[in-house]
Amino acid sequence: YCCQGGKPSEVVLLRSFTYITPLLLLVLLQVVASDGVRAMMESALTARDRVGVQDFVLLENHTSEAAFIENLRKRFKENLIYTYIGSVLVSVNPYKDLEIYTKNHMERYRGVNFYEVSPHLYAVSDNSYRSMRTERKDQCILISGESGAGKTEASKKILQYYAVTCPASEHVQTIKDRLLQSNPVLEAFGNAKTLRNDNSSRFGKYMDIQFDFKGAPVGGHIINYLLEKSRVVHQNHGERNFHIFYQLIEGGEEDLLRRLGLERNPQQYQYLVKGNCPKVSSINDRSDWKVVRKALTVIGFSEDEVEVRTNIAAACMTPTFHFFVRDETRIHVDVLVVLFQLLGVNGTVLTEALTHKKIIAKGEELMSPLNLEQASSARDALSKAVYGRTFTWLVNKINASLAYTDDSYKNWSVIGLLDIYGFEVFQNNSFEQFCINYCNEKLQQLFIELTLKSEQEEYEAEGITWEPVQYFNNKIICDLVEEKFKGIISILDEECLRPGDASDITFLEKLEDTVGGHPHFVTHKLADGKTRKVMGRDEFRLLHYAGEVNYNVNGFLDKNNDLLFRNLKEVMCMSENKILNQCFDREELTDKKRPDTAATQFKASLAKLMEILMSKEPSYIRCIKPNDSKQAGRFDEVLIRHQVKYLGLMENLRVRRAGFAYRRRYEVFLQRYKSLCPDTWPNWRGKLADGVATLVKHLGYKPEEYKLGRSKIFIRFPKTLFATEDALETRKHSLGESPQHVLLSLPTIGIQAWWRGILARRRAQRRRQAADTIRRFIKGFIYRHQERCPENEYFLDYVRYSFLMKLRRNLPKNVLDKSWPTPPAALTEASEHLRKMCMQNMVWTYCKRISPEWKHQMEQKMIASEIFKDKKDNYPQSVPKLFVSTRLNGEEINPKVLQALGTEKMKYAVPVTKYDRKGYKARPRQLLLTANCAIIVEEAKLKQRIDYKALKGVSVSSLSDGLFVLHVPSDDNKQKGDVVLQSDHVIETLTKVAICADKINNININQGSITFTVGQGKEGIIDFTPGSELLVAKAKNGHLSVTAPRLNSR
Repeated sequence: YCCQGGKPSEVVLLRSFTYITPLLLLVLLQVVASDGVRAMMESALTARDRVGVQDFVLLENHTSEAAFIENLRKRFKENLIYTYIGSVLVSVNPYKDLEIYTKNHMERYRGVNFYEVSPHLYAVSDNSYRSMRTERKDQCILISGESGAGKTEASKKILQYYAVTCPASEHVQTIKDRLLQSNPVLEAFGNAKTLRNDNSSRFGKYMDIQFDFKGAPVGGHIINYLLEKSRVVHQNHGERNFHIFYQLIEGGEEDLLRRLGLERNPQQYQYLVKGNCPKVSSINDRSDWKVVRKALTVIGFSEDEVEVRTNIAAACMTPTFHFFVRDETRIHVDVLVVLFQLLGVNGTVLTEALTHKKIIAKGEELMSPLNLEQASSARDALSKAVYGRTFTWLVNKINASLAYTDDSYKNWSVIGLLDIYGFEVFQNNSFEQFCINYCNEKLQQLFIELTLKSEQEEYEAEGITWEPVQYFNNKIICDLVEEKFKGIISILDEECLRPGDASDITFLEKLEDTVGGHPHFVTHKLADGKTRKVMGRDEFRLLHYAGEVNYNVNGFLDKNNDLLFRNLKEVMCMSENKILNQCFDREELTDKKRPDTAATQFKASLAKLMEILMSKEPSYIRCIKPNDSKQAGRFDEVLIRHQVKYLGLMENLRVRRAGFAYRRRYEVFLQRYKSLCPDTWPNWRGKLADGVATLVKHLGYKPEEYKLGRSKIFIRFPKTLFATEDALETRKHSLGESPQHVLLSLPTIGIQAWWRGILARRRAQRRRQAADTIRRFIKGFIYRHQERCPENEYFLDYVRYSFLMKLRRNLPKNVLDKSWPTPPAALTEASEHLRKMCMQNMVWTYCKRISPEWKHQMEQKMIASEIFKDKKDNYPQSVPKLFVSTRLNGEEINPKVLQALGTEKMKYAVPVTKYDRKGYKARPRQLLLTANCAIIVEEAKLKQRIDYKALKGVSVSSLSDGLFVLHVPSDDNKQKGDVVLQSDHVIETLTKVAICADKINNININQGSITFTVGQGKEGIIDFTPGSELLVAKAKNGHLSVTAPRLNSR
């Protein structure tokens, strides 16, 4: 059979050529099959101008960062998200689904040489698997990159690849399922929504996958690093707590929530709303809860264990656990009963432990009462300890389910997956970023050492002289952080342990005294004048391998200590909750040794991780985030340049290119390029090394351009390889006419002649059809302005059809999209009708979906936009946040106030801070809005009532502060003067005031200062200045001084 394009209509049975032998047919099929595989090998070389090179090592200008990024851009635009740097895979997150992870793709990469197919995650996975099987050496795959770059997805794809392609049995299938199902469980308890990523891993993870002698996965083990426990009690604006809390509230059954004492409203829980982002459009918490519940069952959790773990999660967010310290003299024990039941502790004992601290003095135990701030800190410390320890228990439980239990076979092979935080540089960098970047310094040190080591070993194995490579050795930075007695961690521990008034500032001063002369360490005190302008007095700067990072020392000592009061430990050790009882060991109470600090623990675990990685053969995946807005197809060059720098990719490329850019085994190189030399074409019968030497001599390679090893050829310059590739492309066109590559037998010549005749006739027919089409188009174009006639009807029909097809593909996506393709002259009127119909349909569809509540929300947002857009700094931050009907519930407003209001319906209430007219002392108040007036309340008293008719206007600054002034008539005896208030929700509050008072045009946004009436003809002034943080205080000149950060949003 001969076929063209694989279409059945083009298959012809060659009855006449009965003398084609089965052997000849087999040879022809083998040639076709092998060429098909080789056609994929380095195919991007011939299209490099359009899609770039698939290996950065082949960049001609390999030292240029611009050339590096341009190659990334070319490939990204063609949906080629993977590129190599030698054996390192660079992955760019596409932010969309690509059809490159199917089973067919897995089979395509299975068992194929690393460079024979285009770059892919599966190529790295398969290469590690085959190396483990053939060399019997443990492997590891290191995945790194910043949050949102796709590290977690990459690790999941690798697990899926092994689950599909590895041998399976009933036991093996169980392990595969558990390996895959461990991901949603760990993501639920260890991932959270951050500003950069809706599913950000807030812990580092190293997973070992164990394989038996058959290559089947039979077990696994997970090690977790540096869980971000502080997220349990605090989240930055726009971020969420861990996923599990929201999944439980949204997806939990009614009976479960009732038993746990929970409400299906995240706004009720202090720990869940600090970031003001309980809902995320890209996350379905309800369905994720079902996935997690199913995964826990697959992994092997019993119903009792799931119930107990759920109790702990509920306890960590129970509202009474958050608010009971507001009034230590009146603790609502009846409300706390659910919390005590969830934790399995005695309520009285826990209440005592959270409001008192046990002190041992001269052998006697004393109970010292805590103030509000100390009690709040104790509560938060307990929340973090409970969540952190139960997360470790969860990982250990998963490890127990993945453990290989067959004692008869211990010599399994291992592939490790390291999914760990990338280098982090934020506006404000704290203890967490310090630890994360220290981890990346160690990984970079390991990466360079192992890369150079593998290069040197390959050169020595091939008998090529090794040329030493100059590179930046970041050991000096690692020593600065971890050196015993002199390193930053040792100094931090010393400051945490010493008696006296140790603080974050004394720690900074100790750093200046100890490591102040280090070339990679700078503080405000030690810096030059230019550097001081961009550094705070409470910051120190480290010059990392990837760049400079300023660290704010505030909180370093507290986070490093990570201590829990002894009496709280005693209470938790007595817990009847089975999991908490395991997490809080009673031996801690008898152990007199002070526990290691957080930094020391992390340093020790990192040292163990380095030992693990050094014992394995590494592969690397570097993940890059193309933009911060998570948009498909958008390539942010500034952001990518930042990541290329912090991932050390240019340094990696420079090390890889220090020797030879390209190397291939003799058989691969000869098979691909043998047609370029008469002596090696069609077949070379001698030694492979001699054949390659003959080929490169014919191609005119200069001695400095290449070296021949024992089994490989090494080419130094990419231009040499490109010239060879271009020559091969030219040669392919002439091969069809060359008599040397065909079998000179009559059957072969007959088949060729017959087939060429068919192809020639088809080409002639296509050309005639093309000529007729072009002729009709030209004639139609000439007569296009005339009435419809035979000469132009084909052209006009095609123009109309093209416009309608283009319109179909480019219809507006929503009512705000005003784009519309330009119609041809003949369709102008029809186009306008279609445009109106399309808009009417979209408007009708949109309006039909709008609920009354959402309509009311949008009306308020429109008024807020009219008042504040492009005028006040913090307006853009308020846009995505929904306005609420009230900020105070009925329990927070004194019943006497509600009684005093009588029949007046309260439309809005919000807690505010009032500044006295004399002295500007801050006092907590409540602002209530009714249909007729605004009322300022102090506990049970109505302090001031301002009728809307008497309200002259409202003044607010253009900065990001929350201060505003309610102006009232100075001659009104009922009023004492203008009112100065501050609200945490100033945009929402003033919008409500403007609507209730019908004073939309009376909101004045001032720059610089606001003048207000104090009373009795006197005036006061509020001065507004931009600064680094919000500060309200009385100035020396008697004015109220407000310093507010500029958000650069207008």
